[in-house]
Amino acid sequence: MASRENGFFIVLDGLDGCGKTVQSKILRRKLSKLGVPSKYTAEPSTGVVGAYLKRMLSSGKKLPPVLEVLLFAADRFDHLKTYVEVELNKGYSIVCDRYVYASLAYQGAQGVELKWIREVNNFALKPNVSIYLDVDPETGLRRRGGRRSIFEYLELERKAREIYLQLVNEGEMIYVDSMEELSQVSQKIFDITVNEIKKTRENVGAL
Repeated sequence: MASRENGFFIVLDGLDGCGKTVQSKILRRKLSKLGVPSKYTAEPSTGVVGAYLKRMLSSGKKLPPVLEVLLFAADRFDHLKTYVEVELNKGYSIVCDRYVYASLAYQGAQGVELKWIREVNNFALKPNVSIYLDVDPETGLRRRGGRRSIFEYLELERKAREIYLQLVNEGEMIYVDSMEELSQVSQKIFDITVNEIKKTRENVGAL
């Protein structure tokens, strides 16, 4: 597992419509204002494999779940090696919108063995803090404006949510209720992140 020299690696993850993209960008701005040089990034990445995944997702074309695991892992490896680890070692803190937890939740919800997903992603850098933004699937769907095949979609989201909550219960992620007001959610995320920075750095008295 790779290591970081100076930067702080933060992941926000959760179901579609949980607000992770908005909250990730808010957190990055808050950290920067606090004097913590920070950058935002997301999965799928802007790399070659990430671009392919985005095209597939936007087209609505369904790939076999096992192939999805492999493609997301390939994109994740490229993203880590060419961007995330590079910027962390420059001293930037990275706020990442989605990570390996999404593979566990979504491909796991489609029947792929969680142990195998972890093995495929055993190269993945462990975040300093991983936050799960919880929303019920119906609210997430409403926030996204609805979609076709609603029954099938909600069934998948419910199964994915069960896996995310399992990760929380096992201590792998920190739970935040994203059904609250946006400002309340962003403050909780910020407080959690700053507390984790203080735990892992000796000279952060100014935070």
